[in-house]
Amino acid sequence: MNKYRVAGYVKLAKLWERKRDDSISLHSDYYKEKYKDDPNMELQSVYIDITGNKETWKRIEMLCLLRDCVEGRIDCIATQTKAYLAANTEDFFFLIHYLFTLPNRIDLITEDKDYNINTIINRENQRESLLSAAQKYISVEPQRYIVWVEKIEAKIRPPKE
Repeated sequence: MNKYRVAGYVKLAKLWERKRDDSISLHSDYYKEKYKDDPNMELQSVYIDITGNKETWKRIEMLCLLRDCVEGRIDCIATQTKAYLAANTEDFFFLIHYLFTLPNRIDLITEDKDYNINTIINRENQRESLLSAAQKYISVEPQRYIVWVEKIEAKIRPPKE
């Protein structure tokens, strides 16, 4: 079996900008240590946004992560909390739908204390349940999702010549 190519993702508030280097080092070391001896996971990169931007399409490192997912360099996103991924329900469901409908499978692992997500283990069909919830959410106003995807893809895909 091939190892999952995992990416760590962290979104920190703008106030961490003053301690940017320490924050980046701390979180990078956390993921390196977490996956260094894991026989099933190989850490590819750690993406750390330190920003006041809550919108997914305005977070530079999130866009780099999404580009790497689209281009098949990442199989799994690991994050300490789902709040790092999205600041609100809409962005969370849009992101879930986007990732889970890519041609290459992307899994998700969080360490949330109250609601841990691990779509690799997929207890209780988490992956299918999350995708179904995202689809239901999007079905109410599908145009909002289309606009969101257009914003994301405009940032992650190089312009055509």
